[in-house]
Amino acid sequence: MYNNIVFDNLSYKESVDKIVNINEEISEFWSNARGWAPIDAADLLSDSRLDWLVSLSYSLYRWEYEPVSESRNGDLILAWTNLGALVEGSMKVFLSVYYEDYIKDTNIIKNYGENIDTDSAMFNRLIIFFNKSIWTNDEKEERNKWLELIRDRRNAIHAYQDKDIEDFNAFHKQVKQFVGFLYDINSRLPYPDM
Repeated sequence: MYNNIVFDNLSYKESVDKIVNINEEISEFWSNARGWAPIDAADLLSDSRLDWLVSLSYSLYRWEYEPVSESRNGDLILAWTNLGALVEGSMKVFLSVYYEDYIKDTNIIKNYGENIDTDSAMFNRLIIFFNKSIWTNDEKEERNKWLELIRDRRNAIHAYQDKDIEDFNAFHKQVKQFVGFLYDINSRLPYPDM
């Protein structure tokens, strides 16, 4: 999935290093898109907190080692929430860059008949939109399965209901998957010749 042949051999720290690097580059570049990107997209991106995606990327370092205390499950829930926020944020960056296409898409995300801007879209609706309008037929099944897994683990933050949060080994594996996902999302963004 997502060219993970390259990423499977990375250590957890190396995976996070790559995530931090990519999100720093995305933040630096797309926060300053005025002048060459369409006005609405540039405005949306400059107002977005791409710096928070960078900060959340750095937060992944704290989940390298499994805690040995009573906080193990709480820390694992927070780790999944961290990863889920990054996945959801990456999808929003993609749609913000392609904002003009998004607002013309017949599958635009709606709530009670009203169009939803990319920055307000909920994770589940992003998954549905990407399935209908972004992923190729060859990509849909595998990507939806992965995105739904991340969404479901992230939703354990609503701690009252019993949800499967697996363990830190499973979390680390999904961080490696995210490296590939992030590379793929970034490779689909239009970067003008510098």
